[in-house]
Amino acid sequence: QGQLVESGGRLVQAGDSLRLSCVDSGRTFSNFIMAWFRQAPGKEREFVAGISTHGATRIYGDSVKGRFTISRDNAKATMYLGMNSLVPKDTGVYYCAAGSLLKRRDVAYNYWGQGTQVTVSS
Repeated sequence: QGQLVESGGRLVQAGDSLRLSCVDSGRTFSNFIMAWFRQAPGKEREFVAGISTHGATRIYGDSVKGRFTISRDNAKATMYLGMNSLVPKDTGVYYCAAGSLLKRRDVAYNYWGQGTQVTVSS
């Protein structure tokens, strides 16, 4: 079935930058649409960004547009999320997901990682 493993989350200060990674193993990575979601305590899971199979199309959630950048390296079976100008509202568990449609809804994605915690202090 394969596995998605996120890394890179940590405690940072407001204004800092961070890069998350998601490694896919046991799956033909380049066949899948990839996305990042996040979930803050007590809140629903929120779409952050998505990228098409070869990176030609990228979409972002309104709250991160202009600050975050999604990318992928199919040769390394890895997806990235570059995050700049972080604010406390960016705090949450960040999940990577794989699916066959580039959508903002989490139900469109079949495979999920365990998540990595990002905490932004003010």
